[in-house]
Amino acid sequence: MFESILNAIPHHMDFDGQRRAERYFQLIIVVFAVSGLVWGYAVQQFSLTVYTLGAGFVLASLLTLPPWPMYRRKPLNWQKPKTSDSGAKSAKKKK
Repeated sequence: MFESILNAIPHHMDFDGQRRAERYFQLIIVVFAVSGLVWGYAVQQFSLTVYTLGAGFVLASLLTLPPWPMYRRKPLNWQKPKTSDSGAKSAKKKK
C-alpha cells in the first residue's frame, strides 16, 4: 500500500530542471549570505549572520529539493526497448 502511494507521487526531475534548481539554490544561498554578512556586521552580531544564512538554506532547500512541476517541463523522450526476439532475428538476417 505504501509503495503504491509513493509511485503515484512524481519523483523525477529533467536535466534542464536540475540545472535551474542548482542555479536557484546557489543564487538564494549567495544572496542570503551577503545580506546576512552585511546585517551581522552592521549590528555587530555574528550569530545573526549565521541565522540569516540558515534561513536562506531552508528556503533554498524547500524551493529546489522537491521535484516541483516547474522542474519537470522538458522530459526526455526515451526510445522504446527492443525485445530480445527481434534482436536475434535481425542478427540472423545480417549473416
